[in-house]
Amino acid sequence: MKTIGIFYGSSTGNTEEVAKSIATKLGVDKKHVFDVANVSIELVNNYEILFLGASTTGVGDLQDDWDGLEVTLSTQDLSQKQVAVFGMGDSSSYSDSFCEAINLLVLAAEKAGAAVVGGGVDASAYSFDSSLSEVDGKFSGLPLDEDNESELTDARLTQWLEQVKLECSL
Repeated sequence: MKTIGIFYGSSTGNTEEVAKSIATKLGVDKKHVFDVANVSIELVNNYEILFLGASTTGVGDLQDDWDGLEVTLSTQDLSQKQVAVFGMGDSSSYSDSFCEAINLLVLAAEKAGAAVVGGGVDASAYSFDSSLSEVDGKFSGLPLDEDNESELTDARLTQWLEQVKLECSL
């Protein structure tokens, strides 16, 4: 089986909970789930498949624990890796920059040569005004909104993981 590492930054605990849920749904041991505030981002080199998660803070900013790490991530050689990105956002209060942290992590992964998987999430199922993570009606990763649509999180996550498993041959 391919090795999976899950890396997240979380201010309120929502991103951490989703990271743990991903691990549970994929059967990944909790020792492979990392809070980026407490580890070296170079740990990504130990895994074939990476899940990266962050909330969007303020107006389109990456969660504080990722501060500078996306630059370090972009300098790694991820050319033999597959990367799936998930993000938390508030589609009501920050409707004009919803889940833009996804875009920042996707760009870093692409710059590092990774194959990004799990994109193409239909944006029409979300209520927001704009997002740099959405292009032509599709998100480049999985956006989640625990503040306004928490009842949809589990179904969205399950559906997305099925897509990622197919793309990664899991």
